[in-house]
Amino acid sequence: MSLQVEKLEHNMAKLTIEVDADKFVAAMKTAYNKEKGKMNIPGFRKGKVPMAYLEKMYGPEMFYEDAANTVINNEYPVEVMASGLEVVSQPEIDVVQIEKGKNFIFTATVALKPEVTLGQYKGLEVEKINVEVTDEEVAAELVKEQEKNAREINIEDRAVVDGDIVNIDYAGTQDGVAFDGGTAEGQTLVIGSHSFIEGFEEQIIGHNVGDEFDINVTFPEQYHAPELAGKPAVFAIKLNAIKAKELPVIDDDFAQDVSEFDTLDEMKADIKAKLLEKAEKAAQTDKENAVMDKVIENAEMDIPQAMIDSEAEYMLNDYAQRLQYQGLSLEQYFQFTGMTQEKMIEELLPQAKKAIQTRLVLEEIVKAENLEATEEDLEAEFVKFAEMYQMEVEKVKSIMAPQMASMKNDITVQKAITLVTEEAKEI
Repeated sequence: MSLQVEKLEHNMAKLTIEVDADKFVAAMKTAYNKEKGKMNIPGFRKGKVPMAYLEKMYGPEMFYEDAANTVINNEYPVEVMASGLEVVSQPEIDVVQIEKGKNFIFTATVALKPEVTLGQYKGLEVEKINVEVTDEEVAAELVKEQEKNAREINIEDRAVVDGDIVNIDYAGTQDGVAFDGGTAEGQTLVIGSHSFIEGFEEQIIGHNVGDEFDINVTFPEQYHAPELAGKPAVFAIKLNAIKAKELPVIDDDFAQDVSEFDTLDEMKADIKAKLLEKAEKAAQTDKENAVMDKVIENAEMDIPQAMIDSEAEYMLNDYAQRLQYQGLSLEQYFQFTGMTQEKMIEELLPQAKKAIQTRLVLEEIVKAENLEATEEDLEAEFVKFAEMYQMEVEKVKSIMAPQMASMKNDITVQKAITLVTEEAKEI
């Protein structure tokens, strides 16, 4: 076993790993044992054909791919650890020599964690963000609460208008032929919500309960069903019911009904306080982002593209996992949006680069300032999680024990953000 490391430009490195011939032969035997039970060779019972016979008939190359994968998966992590290199990307593998009886040689081209030279990170100037909450914003929140507490009333004496809630049956056809997903009964639709194809809802306006009529639409060019994209269709509609929202009057009685307050003025004051708190948090986040942009701008680092690519892949996988929690696969998301994995990765690359830059400079500030996570810091985190999830603090500690190193890192990074933000000058 031997390892050679060649440093390349832009924090890339090529590892040449040479594995003893006997290890490769052992991996070939493993590949043979895995496959022999599936082989039906005339003259031999199933699973009993000797490895030597197979090599003679088909050549030892039949086991090379599986054997190579086994050796690479086993030896690459060991050699990376032995090298002391901080690898930050998946390896690009290239087999150099593969032959039974000879040492197996492969290369792994990887990205290395770049060194960071910090520029100025204290006393940076950022634009001051003025935080205020207007009466109009408070009124808008009241309207939202009013909408939430509206009641629906049946309409019998007029036609549909924008904003109504209708119940319809519909059956869609294209050139007189019904298509998948084009038929429904008892469908509820808010006119003006734009939840159906463009032009669909507008053509219901003006009709009365019991009306049966056709509407004509054209599917968008980027529609998720390719067979319908850009094509015209006719929907036969039956209007079953019309409902309208009846909004409550915004007064003291309204405040008593929807909140814990006795008067509308008290409710407004609470809304204003909450909006102000939200705005202050947003302003603080904006200030932190502005400061970090300048910290990154002042720092020097050469980030390898492979590191950015790996971060973008991580972001994509994280997004796919969040979609799964909503009951949607990544493939379904691509189908509905017209997006592709390649296009999404391309769009994620700038975010990935920014995330890496931010992480690297913060880690460097942590080292430069000797920032640490104290026991008090950890205890405060445990208490916060306990309150959030309504659990005993000791229970939280036992659950979080495996993530202790990650927690400490998060705390020190947040301290670095706080430090540079507090040191910044608002102009």
